Amino acid sequence: MHEHRRDGAEMLFLRADSVIPNNPRLPVLLHRGAVAAGDADAAEALFRRHGWRPAWRNGIHGWHHYHSNAHEALAVVAGHARVQLGGESGVTMDLSAGDVVVLPAGTGHRNLGSDAGLLVVGAYPDGADPPDQLHGAPEEAARARHAIAATPDPATDPVTGAPYPRG
Repeated sequence: MHEHRRDGAEMLFLRADSVIPNNPRLPVLLHRGAVAAGDADAAEALFRRHGWRPAWRNGIHGWHHYHSNAHEALAVVAGHARVQLGGESGVTMDLSAGDVVVLPAGTGHRNLGSDAGLLVVGAYPDGADPPDQLHGAPEEAARARHAIAATPDPATDPVTGAPYPRG
């Protein structure tokens, strides 16, 4: 399900997949054209202003994975990628330089294909635990559901600074 907010962001509510839990209470946020293309420093500065700490610059893994104990913001600063969110039964979208997607704890994501110039800045809320990386193995399920529920909601949307919306 997609909803649009007044600030132009899309909210996506993803149901649990057969192996990826997703987040039962928080939406994925998609901000199109939210950061300056080609300017990783500006994307990091935007995240810092809104209480999210930049943690890495790289790409997006090509396999389903999720973080059960941390929310993650991904700013595409160069190139483009086709990504799948939510597991095999989730949604597929194209992200281009300037787009930011915010993934609540438990949200599956993978890169289905990207150009060689893809550069993504990843960030996590200030004070968040170092993110785990889970893949949907059956033995992860109970621990992951508990960790998702125990992860504090992000205080702000890392792009606008507004309170993070709840489902």
